[in-house]
Amino acid sequence: MPAERGELFSFAAEHASSGSCQYQQGTAQLDTKKTWRKAASGLGCAPETESMSLYCAQGGPDRELTSTELREFLFTTFERLGSRSKVLAVPPDQTRTASRAGELTRYAWNYYRERLAAVLPALGTHKAMSAERIAAMFGDVPQSLFHVHKWREDVETIGTVPAEFIHEQSEGQLDYEWPAQVNRLILHGGFDLILSLGQVVPHEVIGMANYNKNILVGTGGPDSINRSHYLGAVYGMERIMGRADNPVRRVLNYAASHFLRDIPIVYVLTVVARNASGATVVRGLFIGDDEECFHRAAELSFRVNFVLMPNPIRKAVVYLDPHEFYSTWLGNKAIYRTRMALEDGGELIVLAPGVREFGEDHGIDQLIRKYGYHGTEATLAMVQRNQDLAADLSAAAHLIHGSSEGRFQITWCPGHLTREEVQRAGFEYGELGQMLQRYDPRKLQHGWNCAMGEEIYFIENPGLGLWASQDRF
Repeated sequence: MPAERGELFSFAAEHASSGSCQYQQGTAQLDTKKTWRKAASGLGCAPETESMSLYCAQGGPDRELTSTELREFLFTTFERLGSRSKVLAVPPDQTRTASRAGELTRYAWNYYRERLAAVLPALGTHKAMSAERIAAMFGDVPQSLFHVHKWREDVETIGTVPAEFIHEQSEGQLDYEWPAQVNRLILHGGFDLILSLGQVVPHEVIGMANYNKNILVGTGGPDSINRSHYLGAVYGMERIMGRADNPVRRVLNYAASHFLRDIPIVYVLTVVARNASGATVVRGLFIGDDEECFHRAAELSFRVNFVLMPNPIRKAVVYLDPHEFYSTWLGNKAIYRTRMALEDGGELIVLAPGVREFGEDHGIDQLIRKYGYHGTEATLAMVQRNQDLAADLSAAAHLIHGSSEGRFQITWCPGHLTREEVQRAGFEYGELGQMLQRYDPRKLQHGWNCAMGEEIYFIENPGLGLWASQDRF
């Protein structure tokens, strides 16, 4: 068993949940904070009470938390937190609909009403949510509360992780500093509670998604996003995915412990997976203000979101919901999450009826079209030779992540990109209509199928898991 997995399961054994909401005082070992210090806007000091490290730890591999339970556990936590007068919710956007963060944000609105003063979706580099998408995800939460995170404009640097630390974490490959950049609304909105909501699931850049990434990257700026993504790409995506402890996470933890400690953030983390009938269910809910709630969620996510294949997959077919995936920037999760399961010489077919562009951001879209997905070595060389790519390292990282490194074939079947556009970017092209006839998602079951005489492995939503063969993990 790899060291990271052994450490993860040891942690789980030592901190096994009793199956009920658990509340415990912060201890010296957990670096207890003083919370609700002077508000960022200078409105004055709130009571200097000790924080609770873990407010709720609910879940297990077979649990299916109902909406009633989610609401009850969240409300109980709010009661434990005491009176709050100005609350900010920071959920993900519609690309993380399965997280149930939309539902939890709605419950926060139900509880706090006018005291929920703002909602700031953690867009990262994604496009702003439309009114229709906000309504679909967040229901009756007033749209007037929603703010758009403009990642190139709306941020402020709150501190810098030293270059020496980045050099160490990158194993000597990188020498830049990492600026911790956060949306100004978080810093200067005068909030006495910031709810950071989202799903913990295997992730290509951070190993396990969410926790402080939601704030430091989801509401981050160009330098923080670019340099964190590039660190992950240079270190190696396959060394990071599914691991709660890794270089990128250590950089974010450094920044959080040094620069976010006076900001009243409470993390509301879900773990979501499919049950035996194929329905998406909530396996866990973890709420806290430090690393423990994240590690609890990560341990459960590893157990329910990670699929270890006894043998590599010869052909995988991945379907991308058109309401969630409309660019290769988002849709390349099909590649990230299956790459360790595909055999050498195999094929990944991506059915993408909603995909119409490469990048979420116009500038990044142009860089992807210009340079294409050609692997680590070629991309690193292009960064050295081309200033435009060197100035947008998250795009360079994405180009590395989206390549099979020549190990297997990637066939993209987009609804709104041409054969020429796809092939120029470095992928094989499949005509969507023909491929949907051959691999009809309505007729395929999640997992192994026989389609027109060939064995395929079908994945309906790559964002819910990580697949790997035993020889690659």
